[in-house]
Amino acid sequence: MNNNNLTVEQFNQLIQQWSGKNIKITKQELGDKDTIIMKLDDISYHNDTRRIDDYESLHSIHLIGEGTTETGPQTAQPLPTSSYKIPLEDTTRYQFDDIRFSLVNERGTYTIELSG
Repeated sequence: MNNNNLTVEQFNQLIQQWSGKNIKITKQELGDKDTIIMKLDDISYHNDTRRIDDYESLHSIHLIGEGTTETGPQTAQPLPTSSYKIPLEDTTRYQFDDIRFSLVNERGTYTIELSG
């Protein structure tokens, strides 16, 4: 896989082009793996200055849309909210290989790709 490193601005410009499309998000964080399928309606960025502890990220991207999370083989549950939050750190690496985005930071790896 040939990953091209992006700035956050380049990442935002490219991911905005996927608005209105179905995406698959794979999260590998703290030994846990989740898969989410959603119709991406919008993208927003948030700063949380009222954090309770350091586990909560200061910055995050919210992928907004209706979707499901895989809970087991051939089973899925609706997302509890119409937004999926990915924590962003100052050290987050944004990568794109022409078919998928990868956001890599100390918390984990988040892969976003188009879903058939």
